[in-house]
Amino acid sequence: MFSFPGNMSDQIKMFYYALWIAHPVLQTAIALVMVRRKQYVQFKYFFAYIVSQIVMFAILFPVRYDYSASFYLSWISTTISVVLGFKVIHEAFLDAFRPFHTLRDLGTVLFKWAGLVMLLVAGVVSLSTNSSDTVPWVEAILTAQRCVRIIQVGMVLFLLFFAHYLGVSRRQHSFGIALGFGVFALVELSLVASFVGEHVSTRSMDLVNMLAYDCTLLIWLGYTLAKIQARETPGTLLKPQRWEQGLTDIHHPLPADSLIPMFEGMVDRALSRTQGGSAAKAMPENVSPTAKAAAAHAAGGGYGSTRSTGIAPEGKSS
Repeated sequence: MFSFPGNMSDQIKMFYYALWIAHPVLQTAIALVMVRRKQYVQFKYFFAYIVSQIVMFAILFPVRYDYSASFYLSWISTTISVVLGFKVIHEAFLDAFRPFHTLRDLGTVLFKWAGLVMLLVAGVVSLSTNSSDTVPWVEAILTAQRCVRIIQVGMVLFLLFFAHYLGVSRRQHSFGIALGFGVFALVELSLVASFVGEHVSTRSMDLVNMLAYDCTLLIWLGYTLAKIQARETPGTLLKPQRWEQGLTDIHHPLPADSLIPMFEGMVDRALSRTQGGSAAKAMPENVSPTAKAAAAHAAGGGYGSTRSTGIAPEGKSS
Protein backbone atom coordinates (compact mmCIF):
# COMPACT_ATOMS: atom_id res chain seq x y z
CA MET A 1 0.00 0.00 0.00
CA PHE A 2 1.29 3.46 -0.90
CA SER A 3 0.56 6.32 1.47
CA PHE A 4 -0.28 9.79 0.31
CA PRO A 5 2.18 12.67 0.56
CA GLY A 6 1.85 14.70 3.71
CA ASN A 7 4.29 17.28 5.01
CA MET A 8 6.78 17.17 2.15
CA SER A 9 8.70 19.88 0.40
CA ASP A 10 7.55 20.87 -3.06
CA GLN A 11 10.51 19.13 -4.74
CA ILE A 12 9.95 15.84 -2.90
CA LYS A 13 6.21 16.06 -3.49
CA MET A 14 6.74 16.52 -7.24
CA PHE A 15 9.13 13.57 -7.27
CA TYR A 16 6.58 11.49 -5.37
CA TYR A 17 3.79 12.31 -7.83
CA ALA A 18 6.09 11.64 -10.78
CA LEU A 19 6.82 8.16 -9.44
CA TRP A 20 3.14 7.57 -8.75
CA ILE A 21 1.90 8.75 -12.16
CA ALA A 22 4.53 6.56 -13.81
CA HIS A 23 2.66 3.51 -12.49
CA PRO A 24 -0.44 3.72 -14.73
CA VAL A 25 1.67 4.84 -17.68
CA LEU A 26 3.87 1.74 -17.50
CA GLN A 27 0.93 -0.49 -16.63
CA THR A 28 -1.01 0.75 -19.64
CA ALA A 29 1.98 0.00 -21.86
CA ILE A 30 2.21 -3.53 -20.41
CA ALA A 31 -1.52 -4.13 -20.92
CA LEU A 32 -1.41 -2.91 -24.54
CA VAL A 33 1.56 -5.14 -25.37
CA MET A 34 -0.16 -8.12 -23.77
CA VAL A 35 -3.33 -7.50 -25.77
CA ARG A 36 -1.40 -7.01 -29.00
CA ARG A 37 0.59 -10.23 -28.53
CA LYS A 38 -2.35 -12.10 -26.96
CA GLN A 39 -0.36 -12.83 -23.83
CA TYR A 40 -3.43 -12.15 -21.70
CA VAL A 41 -4.76 -15.58 -22.73
CA GLN A 42 -1.85 -17.38 -21.06
CA PHE A 43 -1.47 -15.02 -18.09
CA LYS A 44 -5.03 -13.93 -17.40
CA TYR A 45 -4.51 -13.23 -13.69
CA PHE A 46 -1.45 -11.12 -14.35
CA PHE A 47 -3.41 -9.17 -16.96
CA ALA A 48 -6.27 -8.74 -14.48
CA TYR A 49 -3.78 -7.51 -11.88
CA ILE A 50 -2.37 -4.88 -14.27
CA VAL A 51 -5.81 -3.68 -15.33
CA SER A 52 -7.02 -3.50 -11.71
CA GLN A 53 -4.06 -1.31 -10.78
CA ILE A 54 -4.88 1.09 -13.60
CA VAL A 55 -8.52 1.27 -12.51
CA MET A 56 -7.61 1.84 -8.87
CA PHE A 57 -5.26 4.67 -9.80
CA ALA A 58 -8.04 6.31 -11.81
CA ILE A 59 -10.25 6.13 -8.70
CA LEU A 60 -7.67 7.01 -6.04
CA PHE A 61 -5.84 9.88 -7.67
CA PRO A 62 -8.82 12.28 -7.93
CA VAL A 63 -9.77 11.73 -4.24
CA ARG A 64 -6.21 11.87 -2.85
CA TYR A 65 -7.03 14.93 -0.71
CA ASP A 66 -10.16 13.34 0.78
CA TYR A 67 -8.70 11.40 3.72
CA SER A 68 -11.75 9.29 4.51
CA ALA A 69 -12.40 8.21 0.92
CA SER A 70 -8.73 7.68 0.09
CA PHE A 71 -8.20 5.62 3.25
CA TYR A 72 -10.90 3.05 2.51
CA LEU A 73 -10.26 2.98 -1.25
CA SER A 74 -6.54 2.46 -0.76
CA TRP A 75 -7.14 -0.51 1.54
CA ILE A 76 -9.63 -1.99 -0.92
CA SER A 77 -6.95 -1.62 -3.60
CA THR A 78 -4.42 -3.34 -1.34
CA THR A 79 -6.80 -6.25 -0.73
CA ILE A 80 -7.37 -6.73 -4.45
CA SER A 81 -3.61 -6.57 -5.06
CA VAL A 82 -2.95 -9.20 -2.40
CA VAL A 83 -5.49 -11.65 -3.83
CA LEU A 84 -4.44 -11.18 -7.44
CA GLY A 85 -0.75 -11.18 -6.49
CA PHE A 86 -1.17 -14.63 -4.94
CA LYS A 87 -3.02 -15.89 -8.03
CA VAL A 88 -0.34 -14.47 -10.34
CA ILE A 89 2.42 -16.38 -8.53
CA HIS A 90 0.34 -19.56 -8.80
CA GLU A 91 -0.08 -18.84 -12.50
CA ALA A 92 3.69 -18.48 -12.96
CA PHE A 93 4.18 -21.74 -11.05
CA LEU A 94 1.77 -23.59 -13.34
CA ASP A 95 3.58 -22.27 -16.40
CA ALA A 96 6.93 -23.47 -15.02
CA PHE A 97 5.52 -26.99 -14.46
CA ARG A 98 3.49 -27.11 -17.66
CA PRO A 99 5.13 -30.29 -19.09
CA PHE A 100 4.74 -32.13 -15.77
CA HIS A 101 1.05 -32.56 -15.03
CA THR A 102 1.37 -34.54 -11.80
CA LEU A 103 3.88 -32.11 -10.27
CA ARG A 104 1.65 -29.24 -11.34
CA ASP A 105 -1.35 -30.78 -9.59
CA LEU A 106 0.72 -31.28 -6.45
CA GLY A 107 1.82 -27.64 -6.59
CA THR A 108 -1.78 -26.51 -6.92
CA VAL A 109 -2.70 -28.41 -3.76
CA LEU A 110 0.25 -26.85 -1.92
CA PHE A 111 -0.76 -23.37 -3.05
CA LYS A 112 -4.30 -23.91 -1.78
CA TRP A 113 -2.97 -24.95 1.61
CA ALA A 114 -0.59 -21.98 1.62
CA GLY A 115 -3.53 -19.66 0.96
CA LEU A 116 -5.53 -21.24 3.76
CA VAL A 117 -2.63 -20.95 6.20
CA MET A 118 -2.11 -17.35 5.13
CA LEU A 119 -5.74 -16.51 5.90
CA LEU A 120 -5.54 -18.26 9.28
CA VAL A 121 -2.38 -16.36 10.22
CA ALA A 122 -3.94 -13.07 9.14
CA GLY A 123 -7.05 -13.79 11.19
CA VAL A 124 -5.11 -14.78 14.31
CA VAL A 125 -2.88 -11.71 14.09
CA SER A 126 -5.83 -9.38 13.58
CA LEU A 127 -7.68 -10.82 16.59
CA SER A 128 -4.65 -10.82 18.88
CA THR A 129 -3.45 -7.31 18.12
CA ASN A 130 -3.74 -4.81 20.97
CA SER A 131 -2.63 -1.74 19.07
CA SER A 132 -4.96 1.23 19.34
CA ASP A 133 -3.49 2.82 16.20
CA THR A 134 -4.43 -0.01 13.82
CA VAL A 135 -7.88 -1.55 13.50
CA PRO A 136 -8.02 -5.38 13.29
CA TRP A 137 -9.11 -5.60 9.65
CA VAL A 138 -6.23 -3.36 8.58
CA GLU A 139 -3.81 -5.54 10.54
CA ALA A 140 -5.26 -8.62 8.83
CA ILE A 141 -4.71 -7.10 5.37
CA LEU A 142 -1.15 -6.11 6.26
CA THR A 143 -0.37 -9.60 7.55
CA ALA A 144 -1.82 -11.25 4.44
CA GLN A 145 0.14 -8.86 2.26
CA ARG A 146 3.41 -9.74 3.98
CA CYS A 147 2.64 -13.45 3.68
CA VAL A 148 2.11 -13.01 -0.06
CA ARG A 149 5.38 -11.07 -0.31
CA ILE A 150 7.23 -13.92 1.37
CA ILE A 151 5.66 -16.41 -1.07
CA GLN A 152 6.67 -14.19 -3.99
CA VAL A 153 10.29 -14.07 -2.83
CA GLY A 154 10.22 -17.83 -2.33
CA MET A 155 8.88 -18.34 -5.85
CA VAL A 156 11.76 -16.36 -7.35
CA LEU A 157 14.31 -18.33 -5.34
CA PHE A 158 12.63 -21.56 -6.42
CA LEU A 159 12.85 -20.63 -10.10
CA LEU A 160 16.44 -19.48 -9.76
CA PHE A 161 17.54 -22.79 -8.24
CA PHE A 162 15.30 -25.20 -10.18
CA ALA A 163 15.00 -23.48 -13.58
CA HIS A 164 17.64 -25.81 -15.04
CA TYR A 165 15.84 -28.93 -13.82
CA LEU A 166 12.48 -27.74 -15.11
CA GLY A 167 13.74 -26.47 -18.46
CA VAL A 168 12.57 -22.94 -17.63
CA SER A 169 14.44 -20.23 -19.48
CA ARG A 170 15.18 -16.98 -17.71
CA ARG A 171 13.73 -15.18 -20.71
CA GLN A 172 10.30 -16.74 -20.31
CA HIS A 173 7.40 -14.49 -19.32
CA SER A 174 6.56 -16.52 -16.23
CA PHE A 175 10.11 -16.07 -14.95
CA GLY A 176 9.93 -12.32 -15.60
CA ILE A 177 6.61 -12.02 -13.76
CA ALA A 178 7.96 -13.88 -10.74
CA LEU A 179 11.21 -11.89 -10.87
CA GLY A 180 9.37 -8.56 -10.81
CA PHE A 181 7.19 -9.56 -7.88
CA GLY A 182 10.17 -11.04 -6.05
CA VAL A 183 12.32 -7.91 -6.39
CA PHE A 184 9.52 -5.65 -5.20
CA ALA A 185 8.59 -8.02 -2.35
CA LEU A 186 12.20 -8.21 -1.17
CA VAL A 187 12.50 -4.41 -1.13
CA GLU A 188 9.18 -3.96 0.63
CA LEU A 189 9.94 -6.54 3.32
CA SER A 190 13.35 -4.95 3.90
CA LEU A 191 11.71 -1.54 4.25
CA VAL A 192 9.15 -2.88 6.72
CA ALA A 193 11.89 -4.44 8.83
CA SER A 194 13.91 -1.22 8.72
CA PHE A 195 10.87 0.87 9.60
CA VAL A 196 10.02 -1.34 12.59
CA GLY A 197 13.61 -1.01 13.74
CA GLU A 198 13.34 2.79 13.30
CA HIS A 199 16.15 2.88 10.73
CA VAL A 200 14.17 4.68 8.01
CA SER A 201 11.50 7.36 8.11
CA THR A 202 8.02 7.06 6.65
CA ARG A 203 8.88 9.51 3.87
CA SER A 204 11.97 7.59 2.80
CA MET A 205 10.07 4.33 2.99
CA ASP A 206 7.31 5.62 0.71
CA LEU A 207 9.71 7.01 -1.88
CA VAL A 208 11.86 3.87 -2.04
CA ASN A 209 8.75 1.71 -2.24
CA MET A 210 7.36 3.74 -5.14
CA LEU A 211 10.70 3.63 -6.94
CA ALA A 212 10.98 -0.13 -6.45
CA TYR A 213 7.52 -0.66 -7.93
CA ASP A 214 8.45 1.44 -10.97
CA CYS A 215 11.50 -0.79 -11.45
CA THR A 216 9.22 -3.83 -11.20
CA LEU A 217 6.96 -2.42 -13.91
CA LEU A 218 9.99 -1.83 -16.13
CA ILE A 219 11.02 -5.47 -15.65
CA TRP A 220 7.54 -6.63 -16.66
CA LEU A 221 7.46 -4.32 -19.66
CA GLY A 222 10.83 -5.64 -20.82
CA TYR A 223 9.66 -9.25 -20.53
CA THR A 224 6.39 -8.59 -22.35
CA LEU A 225 8.32 -6.96 -25.21
CA ALA A 226 11.00 -9.68 -25.37
CA LYS A 227 10.65 -12.76 -27.50
CA ILE A 228 9.98 -15.96 -25.61
CA GLN A 229 12.94 -18.30 -25.58
CA ALA A 230 11.97 -21.92 -26.14
CA ARG A 231 12.26 -24.05 -23.05
CA GLU A 232 14.19 -27.28 -23.00
CA THR A 233 12.35 -30.29 -24.27
CA PRO A 234 11.00 -32.59 -21.55
CA GLY A 235 13.02 -35.49 -23.01
CA THR A 236 16.24 -33.97 -21.68
CA LEU A 237 14.88 -33.30 -18.18
CA LEU A 238 15.62 -36.57 -16.43
CA LYS A 239 15.20 -35.54 -12.79
CA PRO A 240 11.76 -33.92 -13.08
CA GLN A 241 10.67 -36.88 -15.22
CA ARG A 242 11.62 -39.23 -12.38
CA TRP A 243 9.71 -37.00 -9.93
CA GLU A 244 6.75 -37.03 -12.28
CA GLN A 245 6.85 -40.82 -12.66
CA GLY A 246 7.22 -41.33 -8.92
CA LEU A 247 4.16 -39.24 -8.15
CA THR A 248 2.22 -40.92 -10.94
CA ASP A 249 3.02 -44.35 -9.49
CA ILE A 250 1.80 -43.19 -6.09
CA HIS A 251 -1.46 -41.83 -7.48
CA HIS A 252 -2.02 -44.67 -9.96
CA PRO A 253 -0.39 -47.89 -8.69
CA LEU A 254 -0.26 -50.91 -10.97
CA PRO A 255 -3.05 -53.47 -10.36
CA ALA A 256 -2.19 -56.82 -8.80
CA ASP A 257 -2.95 -58.70 -12.02
CA SER A 258 -0.82 -56.43 -14.15
CA LEU A 259 1.37 -58.12 -16.77
CA ILE A 260 4.45 -56.09 -15.82
CA PRO A 261 5.12 -57.89 -12.47
CA MET A 262 4.51 -61.24 -14.23
CA PHE A 263 7.10 -60.45 -16.89
CA GLU A 264 9.54 -59.29 -14.22
CA GLY A 265 9.11 -62.60 -12.37
CA MET A 266 9.74 -64.57 -15.57
CA VAL A 267 12.94 -62.65 -16.22
CA ASP A 268 14.13 -63.21 -12.64
CA ARG A 269 13.51 -66.96 -12.89
CA ALA A 270 15.31 -67.17 -16.21
CA LEU A 271 18.31 -65.31 -14.80
CA SER A 272 18.30 -67.58 -11.75
CA ARG A 273 18.39 -70.70 -13.93
CA THR A 274 21.22 -69.23 -15.98
CA GLN A 275 23.25 -68.41 -12.88
CA GLY A 276 22.60 -71.87 -11.40
CA GLY A 277 23.69 -73.66 -14.56
CA SER A 278 26.81 -71.53 -14.82
CA ALA A 279 27.80 -72.37 -11.23
CA ALA A 280 27.42 -76.11 -11.83
CA LYS A 281 29.43 -76.02 -15.03
CA ALA A 282 32.23 -74.09 -13.38
CA MET A 283 32.91 -76.95 -10.91
CA PRO A 284 35.72 -79.50 -11.59
CA GLU A 285 34.89 -82.63 -13.58
CA ASN A 286 35.74 -85.04 -10.72
CA VAL A 287 32.96 -83.62 -8.54
CA SER A 288 29.97 -85.90 -8.20
CA PRO A 289 26.66 -85.09 -9.91
CA THR A 290 25.07 -84.77 -6.49
CA ALA A 291 27.46 -81.94 -5.52
CA LYS A 292 26.89 -80.21 -8.84
CA ALA A 293 23.15 -80.37 -8.33
CA ALA A 294 23.52 -78.98 -4.82
CA ALA A 295 25.61 -76.08 -6.16
CA ALA A 296 23.05 -75.34 -8.84
CA HIS A 297 20.28 -75.49 -6.27
CA ALA A 298 22.11 -73.03 -3.96
CA ALA A 299 22.98 -70.56 -6.74
CA GLY A 300 19.58 -70.60 -8.44
CA GLY A 301 17.41 -70.53 -5.36
CA GLY A 302 16.16 -74.05 -6.06
CA TYR A 303 14.71 -73.34 -9.52
CA GLY A 304 15.03 -76.30 -11.89
CA SER A 305 17.43 -78.34 -9.72
CA THR A 306 14.97 -81.03 -8.79
CA ARG A 307 14.00 -81.96 -12.30
CA SER A 308 17.55 -82.05 -13.63
CA THR A 309 18.93 -84.51 -11.03
CA GLY A 310 15.96 -86.48 -9.85
CA ILE A 311 16.79 -85.62 -6.22
CA ALA A 312 13.72 -84.54 -4.29
CA PRO A 313 13.76 -81.63 -1.85
CA GLU A 314 14.21 -82.33 1.83
CA GLY A 315 11.23 -84.08 3.41
CA LYS A 316 9.83 -85.32 0.07
CA SER A 317 10.23 -88.69 -1.66
CA SER A 318 11.50 -88.76 -5.21
